[in-house]
Amino acid sequence: MTTPDTTRAPAPAAPTALITGAGSGIGRAVALALAGAGWSLALAGRRPEALEETARRAAQATHGPGGPGTLCVPSDVSRPDQVDALFAAVRDRFGRLDLLFNNAGTFGPPVPLDELSYDDWRTVVDVNLTGAFLCAQAAFRTMKEQDPRGGRIINNGSVSAHTPRPHSIAYTATKHAVTGLTKSLSLDGRPYDIACGQIDIGNAATEMTGRMRTGIPQANGTTAVEPVMDAADVARTVLHMAGLPLGANVQFATVMATAMPYIGRG
Repeated sequence: MTTPDTTRAPAPAAPTALITGAGSGIGRAVALALAGAGWSLALAGRRPEALEETARRAAQATHGPGGPGTLCVPSDVSRPDQVDALFAAVRDRFGRLDLLFNNAGTFGPPVPLDELSYDDWRTVVDVNLTGAFLCAQAAFRTMKEQDPRGGRIINNGSVSAHTPRPHSIAYTATKHAVTGLTKSLSLDGRPYDIACGQIDIGNAATEMTGRMRTGIPQANGTTAVEPVMDAADVARTVLHMAGLPLGANVQFATVMATAMPYIGRG
């Protein structure tokens, strides 16, 4: 009589995601969605206390026993040395990286073009563009070398990558550049099973978009309150993009408040 084999194969390790700008807003919402789907998380941002709060909420959002691991790494993505340390910490803790959500960003001051200082311009470029490049480059290196090879990068663009707002030249220029970054990453990642897509977000309700609910300048010179959507709606879109097999990719996705002034005359 053959004794049945009651041993269980070890459960596969949870996939690992690194989220920049994870201390609030879109980054936090995406962290909660990924945690609920069983991902291990590396959370990066400038404020340690905010990252710890995201980690606490992610633990509450996790379904099932054990749950994914969470690593908080306070980091400035515009600093190459801190980006290198961030990705080294992710590799040391989890052994691999399956997803980078390149989310860290800043608007800069909403001032007329001729009043924008060089320092403010550089701050926006350093975070939104250089930071996105540095993180994408580090993720590319990690995903290219790990076994199994490959992974996914999702860049946070903006509807400003297509249609600017008044007094937003630094932010708009960087988000246009992120689109170029996404396309180049998609091309260069093909031989190494690295997929890259971009999510362009319009009017998600976060700490950074409070002015939309009280009145924000329009292209015709007026000020108007604009509709907003829940950041969780953005997170669900990112979760869908992240969950695809590497043989499929959402190249560009736009998720926005349905009635925001984007399509048509506004």
